[in-house]
Amino acid sequence: MPMKKSLPLTTWKNIAPPYHDYEYFQGKDVYPFRPDAEHFDFVNAWWLSESATLAYAEEEFACPRFFSAGFSEVRHFKGSSTDCFVAHNDVWIVVAFRGTETRRRSGVRDWQNIIADIKTDCDILLIDTPHHGGKVHKGFLAALEEIWEDLEHYLASIHSSSRTLWMTGHSLGAALATLATDRYKKVQGLYTFGSPRVGNTEFKKQFQIRTFRIVNNTDLVTTVPPSGFYEHVGELWYIDSEGQMRKNCRRSEMWTDGFRGEVQNIVDSLEQVKQGSFNFIPGGLKDHVPTRYAVHIWNNLIEQE
Repeated sequence: MPMKKSLPLTTWKNIAPPYHDYEYFQGKDVYPFRPDAEHFDFVNAWWLSESATLAYAEEEFACPRFFSAGFSEVRHFKGSSTDCFVAHNDVWIVVAFRGTETRRRSGVRDWQNIIADIKTDCDILLIDTPHHGGKVHKGFLAALEEIWEDLEHYLASIHSSSRTLWMTGHSLGAALATLATDRYKKVQGLYTFGSPRVGNTEFKKQFQIRTFRIVNNTDLVTTVPPSGFYEHVGELWYIDSEGQMRKNCRRSEMWTDGFRGEVQNIVDSLEQVKQGSFNFIPGGLKDHVPTRYAVHIWNNLIEQE
């Protein structure tokens, strides 16, 4: 019987991806992906959270792990401010977009990549979508455009009626997955993790693709850009301060529970002081860590199954 997993210890040293010491898709044989699902599915939520987390890694690290998860082909698409992996087998395709890069890696272009990501996040002007109604975040749309032509062409070459297509991403990656889903349309489902708002009310109204938006407690990124100008899309699944996933939780309940979670975070940090260490990280940052999403979803999957 599969067991629950412990949340990873999050410190200032390991808070930013990629996570090379994380065991990706551990449990894949017990809970295979369900490619034809038409409603929220804990199994699929877990698979896609793992994929969204792995999308932060370098190609040479990510590809072998996608292969070991049962995919027969993996393709990497890279722009100056975005990356995505497309992995597929005979029955399904996953498109996983990378989120904001904040940790410097080896390579002369790394600082350029980080700066490009920051510019993307900060360019919050609303502009018209190229093909559909409503307005969207200018920076997010520009990032998608960097790879869209090649990505769309490749998807058209592998997508068929016998192979469903799923999109996912965390943080900036979630925003790009949302725009890609809106652009491509023929998507079985979209799962986003820690997503910022992407478009305005008109964009939300015309966005009809099956979408599940997962928010971990006090995750700060899910509160920006500001509401009123921007609106979230998709069915909300909220991970509360006890790690339980709740559907369509009211905003007032989320505020109350988020306060409870932040208080507990402070208490836990003070307990560390008694043990001779102190590693306080605000809950709004800690709750955004993608591996914490993946572990919470896995634990809820174990409870549901």
